[in-house]
Amino acid sequence: MSTSPETSLSGDQPVEVTDPVVVGWREWVALPQAGVEWVKAKIDTGARSSAIHAFDLEAFDRDGAEWVRFSLHPWQKSDEDHVEVSLPVLDRREVRSSNGQVEQRYAVALDVTLAGRTITTVMTLSNRDEMGFRMLIGREALERGFLVDSARSYAGGKPRRAVRRRNWGR
Repeated sequence: MSTSPETSLSGDQPVEVTDPVVVGWREWVALPQAGVEWVKAKIDTGARSSAIHAFDLEAFDRDGAEWVRFSLHPWQKSDEDHVEVSLPVLDRREVRSSNGQVEQRYAVALDVTLAGRTITTVMTLSNRDEMGFRMLIGREALERGFLVDSARSYAGGKPRRAVRRRNWGR
């Protein structure tokens, strides 16, 4: 991997540029903070922010800061293996969904391992139970060194067949 300092668009601060990691239009990712080794995500260059399926959201105060506790299901079409996560709230965002509705969502910082590279990205929490993917990776995350090849799937690798079968609801 090569890196070189370049100037930001504003010209005031150097930006480190790395060789991009190629990903497909859908990928298997990990969520190390949540202890989730595999969750299928759609790589969505049309979405600004990333989103994950979250339910049982509960805001609470910890040391004067707002936190949110939520559960997630890593497998599509399954409510097995729910994971509970607690994270500080970065902010609340108004997000326009693909059907045009505006929704207020919590935004948290979450570590995501995509194609072998772990980044911390802002993730909005939303009920994605009826969506094709439990997770979306948007442009804010992708601009941190990823190049999307829309003709590919799982360029970053995939789990063994037994793990993939769990995602099919079997």
